[in-house]
Amino acid sequence: MTANGFEARRDRLLAVMTGLAGAALLALILLRGALRDPGLNSHGALADAFLHGRLWIETCPEIDCALFQGRTYVIFPPLPAVLAMPFVAVFGFPGFKGFVILGLALSALSLLVWRAILRGLGTAPSDTLWLLAALAFASPLYQVTLRADGVWFYAQAVGFLMVSLSLWAAICRASLPLAGLFIGLAFLCRQMAIFYPLFLLFLCLPRERPLMSGFTGLAKPAILAAIPVAAALAVYFTYNIARFGSPTETGYAFINNPDQTTFIWRRISETGLFSRDYLLFNTLYLFLQGFHFEFGGPQLTALTGFDKAGTALLVTSPWVLLAFYAKVDRVFLAGAAVIATIACITLFYHSNGAEQIATQRYALDWLPILIVLMARPHSRAGDGQGFGTGRPAAFAALPLLVTWGVTANLAVLAVLSVYRV
Repeated sequence: MTANGFEARRDRLLAVMTGLAGAALLALILLRGALRDPGLNSHGALADAFLHGRLWIETCPEIDCALFQGRTYVIFPPLPAVLAMPFVAVFGFPGFKGFVILGLALSALSLLVWRAILRGLGTAPSDTLWLLAALAFASPLYQVTLRADGVWFYAQAVGFLMVSLSLWAAICRASLPLAGLFIGLAFLCRQMAIFYPLFLLFLCLPRERPLMSGFTGLAKPAILAAIPVAAALAVYFTYNIARFGSPTETGYAFINNPDQTTFIWRRISETGLFSRDYLLFNTLYLFLQGFHFEFGGPQLTALTGFDKAGTALLVTSPWVLLAFYAKVDRVFLAGAAVIATIACITLFYHSNGAEQIATQRYALDWLPILIVLMARPHSRAGDGQGFGTGRPAAFAALPLLVTWGVTANLAVLAVLSVYRV
């Protein structure tokens, strides 16, 4: 058998393994949506409030609600609740018990958008399939879909779709105004999206023109793109004023979680939302912390728990390491600056995403940029045989890295399900 024949057989085996593991992970989402979605998502309560002409909710169905002047508020941006309004209008609250299925639909739409983005970048069909599998089952997108019955995870699924659409608008439509519209909507889900316009601007700059002349040519589209972003900021500031009397007060100062004893609550109440005290914890969990099962009993043979603070991105999504081979140019530098800004802010944040079996979900705020940088062609036009012309040899490891991420996620979920940890 030739070397090429062996490699093809190896990749087919990995594809079968990934397909079976992915199918099992998808089944888990469907089962959770059918059996374990209680319909008590705080965005559902907020959607019900909007339908009744209120900004406050009657009771807090989860944690992390604000109590201000005798009223209870959902502290998070409002767009995810707006998207849930038609379903809550039909089924009521908490009558609507389909947030996991809604999250699955949003993630499926995101994958369709990413298929278009990767095609627009000239990625080969086989590599496109591997990257879509990575996104679906070996990235934080999987766990926010699985847990979309929770307010935090559902909001992240909506935000990821909006960010993806902004990149689609820039890459596939070369439309900076349309990209600005979607990033404004993304901001109304996840505030960190406000840093994306820099990257979108550089994505839309003509590659063949010098930097300053490129900026001059994009002056009008940039102004048009700024309008929806400014409008989103105005909506959010007005929303905050109406609730808490200040444009920059999001409600975190008034969080009311009675009887909470978690380390997250102790951090908020004793240290604050941001502190350098959180840096080591967040950094290790983002880059180095592996899966950690806890054992008890006299002989340490009884599985008693699992570290749900998360697992490092490089452990559960090792395919992101291929971004090391990204083409370095002005687009790369702009993307790296946005990634560094978002990641550095979250490294000082009191939470790294709460309960999670895989990497912290906050990585979804900047992971789309990393994927674009990784998949961009290395020359002006891709050759249709990989990640653009001059595809590094290291990308031959993509199938193996994705298969590891998918099967590792399934293995951990299987163990936790069997042992009910």
